[in-house]
Amino acid sequence: MKYSEYSAVIIGSGAAGLYAALKISEHSNLPDGVLIITKSALGESNSKYAQGGIVAVLHQNRDDNVELHVKDTQKAGAGLSDIETVEAISQASDEVVNDLIKTGVKFDRNENGELLFTLEAAHSIRRILHSGGDATGKGIVEGLRNAVLEDKNITVMENSMAVELLISREKECKGAIVFNELTGEHEVIYTSALILATGGVGQLYKFTTNPDGATGDGIALAYEAGAAIQDMEFIQFHPTALAISPESKERFLISEAVRGEGAKLINKEGEQFMSRYSDKRELAPRDVVTRAIYSEMKKEHSSNVFLDASIINPLKLMNRFPTISAKCKTKGIDISQKPIPVAPAAHYTMGGIKADVSGKTSIKGLYAIGEAASTGLHGANRLASNSLLECVVCAYELADYLSFANLETPKKIDEGIKKMIDVYSRSISGREYDIQALKSELKSIMWNNVGIVRDEASLIHAKKEVEKLKDSFKRMHKCLNRDEYEYRNMLIVASIVIESALERKESRGAHARSDYRETNLEARHSNIIKTEEKELIYA
Repeated sequence: MKYSEYSAVIIGSGAAGLYAALKISEHSNLPDGVLIITKSALGESNSKYAQGGIVAVLHQNRDDNVELHVKDTQKAGAGLSDIETVEAISQASDEVVNDLIKTGVKFDRNENGELLFTLEAAHSIRRILHSGGDATGKGIVEGLRNAVLEDKNITVMENSMAVELLISREKECKGAIVFNELTGEHEVIYTSALILATGGVGQLYKFTTNPDGATGDGIALAYEAGAAIQDMEFIQFHPTALAISPESKERFLISEAVRGEGAKLINKEGEQFMSRYSDKRELAPRDVVTRAIYSEMKKEHSSNVFLDASIINPLKLMNRFPTISAKCKTKGIDISQKPIPVAPAAHYTMGGIKADVSGKTSIKGLYAIGEAASTGLHGANRLASNSLLECVVCAYELADYLSFANLETPKKIDEGIKKMIDVYSRSISGREYDIQALKSELKSIMWNNVGIVRDEASLIHAKKEVEKLKDSFKRMHKCLNRDEYEYRNMLIVASIVIESALERKESRGAHARSDYRETNLEARHSNIIKTEEKELIYA
């Protein structure tokens, strides 16, 4: 089997992965360079589709400060955000955002060249920077992608995905086995710094704002390798995704920033209903707005409610939200005249691979950043636009940590790793699976039973159904193609989400249990680690 060596290997090419590669590349102790592995095209990621913006607690914004941002983050996080993590990320935002600008990322400015700040739900002040109106993720990713392509220290491997981590008997990560979709071959890549920046798990659900690649690959890899996985019961359902028809699975994101600029939620009778659910109305935390919409839909036996943006100045509306306006126009909706049909959709994973701000996980040599990681910043419910900030700050801090590390590639590989490699050298049966049908079945199970509101009966049902799918799929190690590997990973992560949701017998943030409506006095993280007997602990 072919093999290669790199000083640092990054799996994923969203904002976190691209920025980490650039910052790591700046350091001189890289005898073997940096490799980015991405399973599609460079830059294709959840980050690319982020609309609203990025939190920036900048010194020049005199109305804002770290204390205010920390307070807003903790309040939205339903008591589960780690104060030290929140403070560290908020304090770093000025330095990191200004470094992004130097790297080539362009944020929207006024006629005087000053940065424009906007407001989003659950923020007490305007502190959100945006790019291209409502294409912030695309602006950040494109700026970083261009810089990566110009960096001679960085090699890019597209249409490839990591399928197994190489873990030594000493529980150290030594690299990964990678599947090349174009050739159908596997390759061994050795490194002393393996960084998972693979994004979230939205594709576990029938309705999601996430692109097709959000199948939880990094989380599945880390779990199978024995890393601690944290808070996977907390799946954020974005309240407002375009819902043209109940049959259509397309759920294009209608940014929270539209509500930040004054749009109102109305039911099919044209009634503004948010005052019944929160005194903050449309600017309540995402979990509150999502459950309010869910409640209205159930009450009306409807597949959607509506977002009325016609009350916003038409010129401002078109300039601020060109992407949303254009998308709605293709569906016959002039958002300056007609309400937008919206419904909740799976959007973001607060949980993930347990990691600190510099990306360190419970396994030496393995790092996790971005949505694949769970640093404790988001708690039980992410504050809007904190995600892109976490991506770049943690990438920045990881690069700083690795600048002091010995990044020589492993020279000695033990028998355990050799046996793992041997599994991927063997041929497997050509039995065919209808993977698209299997994925669709899994998505329906998760949406119907592990969705916006859960209970023990629905979760136990989901657990049994997912176990049946696992039993019938005979390729939980080596697979034939990318679709099979993605499905394998989705099954692993679905089980983790269900197990975590069953064990959290309370309602907190994005985790709502109809059979345990109260919130416990003590806020605790859940951590699940793969052992012979699956172990779930609270810490």
